[in-house]
Amino acid sequence: MFTFLRPSVCVSSLDSILPQDLLRENIKGLIIDLDNTMAPWNVLEVGANVADWFELLTQHGISACVVSNNGEQRVAAVANALNIPFIYKASKPHRRAFRQAMAIMGTELHNTAVIGDQLFTDVLGGNRLGLRTFLVLPISEREWIGTKLMRLAERAVIWSLNRLEGTKVR
Repeated sequence: MFTFLRPSVCVSSLDSILPQDLLRENIKGLIIDLDNTMAPWNVLEVGANVADWFELLTQHGISACVVSNNGEQRVAAVANALNIPFIYKASKPHRRAFRQAMAIMGTELHNTAVIGDQLFTDVLGGNRLGLRTFLVLPISEREWIGTKLMRLAERAVIWSLNRLEGTKVR
C-alpha cells in the first residue's frame, strides 16, 4: 500500500552515509535535496561537516546534483559554493528533474540514489523511478508552512509503515 513512500534506508544525517558504502552498492551518483537535508531551511550555507562530506564524495568519484523545489537564487548559492550542479523548481516528486539530474551526472537508474528529508517529494520521486532512496532526519524544525503541513501526513504514513511491517522507519 505504501510501497512508493518506503525509503530504502533511513539515516540520521547526510554525512552518516559513507562513500565507501555507496561504492559497495555501485552508487555512482546522488540526487540530493537541499532544505533540511544539506542545510537548514532558507540558510545559504552548509555546515563544515556537510562540506567535508561533499569533498569525500568527490575523492571517491561519486557525483552529486542538488535537486530542489526551491528557487534558483537559493539553490545556486549553496550548490555553487560546493561546486556541484543543481536543478531548481524541480517539481518533486515528478520524475523529470530526477532524470535531468542523472543526465547531468552521467548516471543511470541502477547506480543512482536519492537523499532527502521528505517522503512525499524525495522518497516518492526516487521510488517512482526505482532508485535507491535515503531518508534523513530534518536538520531543523524551522520549515516552510507547506512542508510543516506535509509533515503531519508523513507522520501518519510512517506510523502505518511501522505498524504494518513491524519495522522502524524513524
